[in-house]
Amino acid sequence: MTLNELKYIVAVARERHFGHAAEACHVSQPTLSVAVRKLEDELGVKLFERRKGDVSVTPIGEQIVSQAQRVLEEVSGIRQVAEQGKDQLAGPLRLGAIYTIGPYLLPHLIPELAEVAPRMPLVIEENYTAVLSEKLKQGDLDAILISLPFDEPGVRTLSLYEEPFVLLLPSSHPFNQKDSVEIDELSQENVLLLGAGHCFRDQVLEICPDCLGKSSEGHPRQTLESGSLETIRYMVASGLGVTVLPCTAAGAERFSERLLEIRRFAGQTPSRAVALAWRKSFPRPEAINVLRETILRCRLSCTHAV
Repeated sequence: MTLNELKYIVAVARERHFGHAAEACHVSQPTLSVAVRKLEDELGVKLFERRKGDVSVTPIGEQIVSQAQRVLEEVSGIRQVAEQGKDQLAGPLRLGAIYTIGPYLLPHLIPELAEVAPRMPLVIEENYTAVLSEKLKQGDLDAILISLPFDEPGVRTLSLYEEPFVLLLPSSHPFNQKDSVEIDELSQENVLLLGAGHCFRDQVLEICPDCLGKSSEGHPRQTLESGSLETIRYMVASGLGVTVLPCTAAGAERFSERLLEIRRFAGQTPSRAVALAWRKSFPRPEAINVLRETILRCRLSCTHAV
């Protein structure tokens, strides 16, 4: 049994495809296939069910792949210690962030972190929560920035700050005559939403289920969706509708006041909790502590620490 063989079976389990796994490991498919078969023969069990165009992990394979992932992570920790001495702030930190956090926190975080940990550059990936969670558990990311709730075995989660939601409007909208808006008033509005897969979309629909309701005529209301909050803000500025945004993403100052306005919600303001998550076994706890402290020092104007 070799580390390469363990690396190969983890890759096959992740990709569910021998060819894609070989590409990810930078080896030929025959090399990877022979190594996987050799390990199966050595262990005396089948790790994968092979069908044309499809690979699935057997029940015993799931357990072995999980153990292999832990072994590879421990080996990575040994290498990091050897390469960096005992300085946990030396070497890149692989940070993931969901799409609705990264663009608004990172411009503040990166210069602050460069001051306190100049030898720890960030390798950044933006993605959906589900994708980031898998990459974190597989060891492809060291830490992720997500919105609560988030609960995964083997992962520590620490709340960072609470962020209220706001309503973004075209400057000509009648709501601009009000100091605040009731959430129920959105039921007859054309509310622009993120596409499926974004956790913030789900949070908006949780506070405003009627945003995907029916028009007064009883027909399904047309819903405009986008893959990014930036695009949604442009559509609001052009007058297509209104949207709910986390306050850090409102960005009305980027447009002339004649195009956009921001209004708070009346009553108890809806909000989300932004958190940092990392594996319990991650061998650089000091790097996590510095990352957390630096995020809190960013003091985003409309948020408060929790």
